[in-house]
Amino acid sequence: MSMLRIYFRVIALLAPEKWLATTLALANLALAGVYFLEPWLFGKVVDALAAPEKQGAWRLIWAWAGVGLGGVVASVWVSLYADRLAHRRRQAAIASFFEHAIALPLSFHGQHHTGRLLRIMHGGSANLFGLWLGFFREHLATLLSIVVMVPLALRINWKLALLMIMLMVSFAVFNAIAMRKTHKAQGEVEELHHEISERAGDVFGNVLVVQSFVRLTAEVAAIRDMMRRALAAQYPVLRGWAWLSVANRAASTLTIVAIFTLGTSLNLKGEVTVGAIVSFVGFAMMLIGRLEQFAGFVSGLFFQTHSLGDFFAVLDTPATLQEQPGVPDLPRVRGEVAFENVSFGYDASHPALRNLSFRVRAGGTVALVGPTGAGKTTALSLLYRAYDPSEGRITIDGIDIRTVSLHSLRHAIAVVFQDPGLLYRSIADNLRVGDPDATEEEIEAAARAAEAHDFIVVKPEGYATLVAERGRSLSGGERQRLSIARAMLKDAPVLILDEATSALDNATEARIQRALGTLTRNRTTFVIAHRLTTVRNADIILVLKNGELVEQGRYDELVALGGLFAELDGQGQFVADAEDTPIFAEDEGG
Repeated sequence: MSMLRIYFRVIALLAPEKWLATTLALANLALAGVYFLEPWLFGKVVDALAAPEKQGAWRLIWAWAGVGLGGVVASVWVSLYADRLAHRRRQAAIASFFEHAIALPLSFHGQHHTGRLLRIMHGGSANLFGLWLGFFREHLATLLSIVVMVPLALRINWKLALLMIMLMVSFAVFNAIAMRKTHKAQGEVEELHHEISERAGDVFGNVLVVQSFVRLTAEVAAIRDMMRRALAAQYPVLRGWAWLSVANRAASTLTIVAIFTLGTSLNLKGEVTVGAIVSFVGFAMMLIGRLEQFAGFVSGLFFQTHSLGDFFAVLDTPATLQEQPGVPDLPRVRGEVAFENVSFGYDASHPALRNLSFRVRAGGTVALVGPTGAGKTTALSLLYRAYDPSEGRITIDGIDIRTVSLHSLRHAIAVVFQDPGLLYRSIADNLRVGDPDATEEEIEAAARAAEAHDFIVVKPEGYATLVAERGRSLSGGERQRLSIARAMLKDAPVLILDEATSALDNATEARIQRALGTLTRNRTTFVIAHRLTTVRNADIILVLKNGELVEQGRYDELVALGGLFAELDGQGQFVADAEDTPIFAEDEGG
């Protein structure tokens, strides 16, 4: 994406506040008028004072003062409201980026490290703020003053005006050369900074591993080496722009000298007055100042281009899950689920699921078993639309899940993941993820049912205790029990248990089996099974291998069949439970 396109896109983000932006633009127009009127009035005052009768001098001075006062008022208006506008739009940009990024599919997040995304979000929004503020405080007034000043200068004396035009051309050429020479190198610098953020994020997220494996010195050395490489790549870029600054300054100095020289020659010939020369010098000084500001803007935009490009690239990443505007919500459902010839692959050439078809009655329990990589978790992720099938369809109560809003679909499905995914918030706030409106009594009831209340109340601040990032301050069993309590609060008609008891020891699991029985009663339940009682008491067992459904039936039927399930059972793939209590409640209807 070119610098110009990026800049226009940055300005386009001001559209939600277009009326204030327009007012600020008009104030900048007034400032531009002040910029060229002041040197013109200065020259007129000099000519009036040089005249024998000195007529009109005071009138011109008062006009000059009035113009200056108007400039002060416009400047105050711009300074006050441009800041507020830029701050509001920065917050809006962060919110927009965050909302879009967290809705992107898991495949996107699998390819982009959290540290990189955070750097892109914060760096991009900071650069947007700087450009918006600069646009109203400097860039717009600079552009308008140049547009107005050049025709005025040509009208006063075209010969002197040509010197100013040549200065503008030299600035444009020098900046173009600098950008062309350093653009690629600056892209490499930005990539190195992204890698530093990724590496640091990795270390912060795995401090226990780094410390226990005595990797502190090595990780610090690695970060320092990456920083050295970033500086080594940055210095040539900085050197190129330093030479640009020297060239611009030299061109500015030569232009002032040339204006004085040519002006003196023209004055001796009677072609220009002293006041006109003074005005031109004022124009030239103002133009130089404005061009240097503009060069600074171009330089700043150059160094921000890659950061802003990354920011917009994330915003432009299309959501894999397409939702048509105005789709209805999923009504309250009983929970009959059907997969009809469902195929899916993260990579089109290597499908993870092939022609998967089965039907589960409302309130039924399904156990998914199979070797590692068989597609069990992938199949269940399609149910809550982490991805969409490449072929076939999935229905709940006969409704294609792609024809209802994603929010309502996921509201109808509770998931207990193998990794509980706790947030850096209090225990109570983590439980309220299941139901934001839950009362303290409801939270406590869910925690008691999930066998979590007893360990919560002995924490320093009870339910207000802060959970460390990803739940590292809790044991594996504690994390999983909070995850189960969270699912209980959601009270959804469809439940997915992705090896929900894998982090629990036998004694804890024995205590929680009754809670899971309560949780699953009258709910359609899918469980990736590793416990013997789970598969024995499931209404139907789906046996997957290499993404295909190879067997289905009840426990005794599949053992008698002598196929893959019987082989897995014979190999001890299903762990015996601490006590012979079924995890799932028996169907009361028989």
